[in-house]
Amino acid sequence: MSDSLRYLSTRGRAPAATLGEAIAAGLAPDGGLYVPERLPVLAPADFDPRGSLADTAATLLAPFFAGDPLAAGLPAVCAEALDFPVPLRALPYRDAQVLELFHGPTAAFKDAGARFLAACLRRLPRADEQQLTILVATSGDTGAAVGAAFHRQPNVPDSKVRVVILYPDGLVSPRQAHQLGCFGDNVQALRVAGRFDDCQRMVKAALNDAELQRAVPLSSANSISLGRLLPQMSYYAHTALGWWREHGVPLDFIVPTGNLGNALACLWVRAMGLPVGEVRLACNANATLPEFFAGHGYAPREAVATLANAMDVGAPSNFERLRWTFGNDDAALRRTLHAESVDDATIRHTIAAHARGHGEVFCPHTATAVHLLDRLRGQGDTRPWAVVATAHPAKFEQVVEPLVGRALPVPSALAAMLQRPASAEPMAATDEALKRWLHELAHA
Repeated sequence: MSDSLRYLSTRGRAPAATLGEAIAAGLAPDGGLYVPERLPVLAPADFDPRGSLADTAATLLAPFFAGDPLAAGLPAVCAEALDFPVPLRALPYRDAQVLELFHGPTAAFKDAGARFLAACLRRLPRADEQQLTILVATSGDTGAAVGAAFHRQPNVPDSKVRVVILYPDGLVSPRQAHQLGCFGDNVQALRVAGRFDDCQRMVKAALNDAELQRAVPLSSANSISLGRLLPQMSYYAHTALGWWREHGVPLDFIVPTGNLGNALACLWVRAMGLPVGEVRLACNANATLPEFFAGHGYAPREAVATLANAMDVGAPSNFERLRWTFGNDDAALRRTLHAESVDDATIRHTIAAHARGHGEVFCPHTATAVHLLDRLRGQGDTRPWAVVATAHPAKFEQVVEPLVGRALPVPSALAAMLQRPASAEPMAATDEALKRWLHELAHA
């Protein structure tokens, strides 16, 4: 079709791909990330004002899928993946909103992208009958969402798709670790003796190894995957459109971020012409992004462990996509975006103060965004801000419960996962260790 989009690598040294090819590959052959050759432009009038989140997603993503074999199934994919609420709730203070993205099966925003990716891969034609192995590096929440999305998929034998989750041993919460190891069957967890950035590097090295790919067909389910990034745009579009219709002004967002996928989804919605206002990035003590936006050169570094562990990223992969979005013009990027670091002491204070003063309980990641809101309001900013709540606080009970002085109710889906036995295999933090393990797995 003449209006179909091609997908290009951010590094410009790989052939153009169709959407299905880009989703199946995960990473471009030159090590870059796939982006559309252009972002489509839409208007609020293009969307059904009475439509569900899935309806909004189908309209929003249709231009990205045009001409691809997946296009015919897009409405069904959206309905299947985005079947849980993403409420925008008024906070009882500060005249602000909170966008709750943790009502999916693993109690984190990652459910939207993981379920969408699984639904797409299930519909993609395969050239052979070899099992596809989905690699995912996780700093806490992504792995569980991907595991849940691919575990015992309906009408798909376990022998067709296998998931391998890499997480930094000892650097995720106990409940997160239990989730990661509780699936079994076609989902295997590896606890890596390193940090998240090691896990991410190991996954990228495996995906870029042509010889390994021939022996063990691989794809990715990290936010480097377009199949994860595109659906994350839907809840921002749906929320912003609802606010626009009711109030006639754009909604501003404060997004907790580590690897930049969730924040980038929000920025792409705005770039497509929909009513998203200012976007601010809330980071933890890993200051790669705040230092860049303060005017320093982009300098990835080793991640440090924080209470907001799912954001413990020192080399955010989606920075390449972020630069592409702004025409690789760092000055324009710095004029448009602001990022701020929030240390652990401030995270603790924010959680405790809001529980005591307002009865609101936030996870450590969401607390970084709440702190930015508090500071803005303290400076007299009266704009309509929405804080993005990325995970349920019960996933971090060892941090949150002592600060709020009570036990937190556990969502039923999370409680069910915690009842299952869990296990994870140890793994050295080297590229070669993962490659050897994958070769052995293929010949087992």
